[in-house]
Amino acid sequence: MENYTLSTDFHLFFFPSLIGNKPLLFIVFLLLYLTGVLMNSTIIIVIYHSRHLQTPLYLFLGNLSTIDILYTTVNVPKLLDMLLFNHNTMSFNQCFAQLYFYGGCASTEDILLFTMAYDRYIAICNPLHYHSVFSGKNCIKIIVAIWVSGYLNSLLFTFTASKLAFCGSTTVEQYYCDPKALLKLSCKGTELFFIVMCIELLLLGICPFLCTVISYMKIIRVILHIKSKEGRWKTFNTCSSHLAVISVFYGTVLSMYLMPQVSHLVELEQALSVLFTAVVPVLNPLIYSLPNKEIKKALRKLSRVK
Repeated sequence: MENYTLSTDFHLFFFPSLIGNKPLLFIVFLLLYLTGVLMNSTIIIVIYHSRHLQTPLYLFLGNLSTIDILYTTVNVPKLLDMLLFNHNTMSFNQCFAQLYFYGGCASTEDILLFTMAYDRYIAICNPLHYHSVFSGKNCIKIIVAIWVSGYLNSLLFTFTASKLAFCGSTTVEQYYCDPKALLKLSCKGTELFFIVMCIELLLLGICPFLCTVISYMKIIRVILHIKSKEGRWKTFNTCSSHLAVISVFYGTVLSMYLMPQVSHLVELEQALSVLFTAVVPVLNPLIYSLPNKEIKKALRKLSRVK
C-alpha cells in the first residue's frame, strides 16, 4: 500500500461535543446493538423454522436481516471500544478490512432491495409467471448472485481505496473507516478512486434505485385499477413495508454522501452515519415484523413449541 505518512494508524474522531457522556453513549449503543442482533436473529430463526414462510419474499427478508446483523457487527463494536476504553486508533489493515465488509453489506443490501421490489412487481403485475421466475432453484441462484456481486464490488472499491496516499493528517472524522472521510484525507490516487466510486454509484446506486422506482410505478398503476377498496388496500399492504425500508435506506445514504464536506456539518454527518449503521438495522425488523401477521403468527407458534 502506497502511503506518505509516518503513522501506521488512523485516528477516529467521533462526536467531540458529547465526550463527557461516554458511559451513557456506551449503554445506548450497546442496547441498540444487542436489540438489532436479537431482533434480526429472531426473524431469521422464525423464517427458517416455519414451513409456510419458505417463500421467496421471506427468503429475501431473512437475507436482509443477515445483512443488518453484519452492518452493526462491522461498525458498532469498534464504537463501543472507543467509548469504553478510549481506543480511538485503527491500523491501516484493520481500516480497509472494515471498509471491505462495510462496502459489501451496503452493495449487497442495495441489490437485495431492488430484487425485493422486483419480487413484488412480478407478484402483483404478472402473478401467473411468479412461480416460474422465483422458483426455488432460481431464488438460490439469485441470492448467491446478490452476495457475490456485492462483495466483488466491495473488493474492487477497497482495493482502489488502498491506493490512496495520505500525506498529512490521519484523523478520520467518523467512528469507522468511511470512504468519504478517507477521500477527504487523501492527497494522491484520488482520480482513480473517484472514477471507480462514480461508476459504482451509477451501476449499484442509481440503476437499482431507478429500477425500484419504475417497479413501484407499475405496481401502483395496477393497484389503482383494482375495483374494490379492500382489494386495493390488501395489495398495497403486501409492499408497504418494503417501501418504508427502501425510503429509510436511500434517504440516509443520500443524506450522508451528498452532504458537502464542511467542518460545521461534521457532527450532523456523524449522526446520519449512526442512523444508517446502528439505528436502521433495528428499524428494519420492526417495519417488517410488526405489521406482518404471518411473522407474528409464526413467532407465537414457535414460542409455544419451545
